[in-house]
Amino acid sequence: MVSQPTVADAIERVYQSLQADNADIDLHIATLKAALAQEGTKEAVFDPARLPHGNRSGRKLMQAYFRQRGVTVKFSGA
Repeated sequence: MVSQPTVADAIERVYQSLQADNADIDLHIATLKAALAQEGTKEAVFDPARLPHGNRSGRKLMQAYFRQRGVTVKFSGA
């Protein structure tokens, strides 16, 4: 049986994807959504300092994009 990635692993992959001009972002969001469900939580928490566009408009765009795919995004320190 293949082990499911943890939420932390999935979030790390999302950071890597965002840094790589959103390469495979939808795949990583789906993985994150599955990991959140596995751990019984509804929100993923990201550090705005690690985002390529951590300003307010960048965060709002990210939240909207992820929300359309069923993942609620929160930001640490916000």
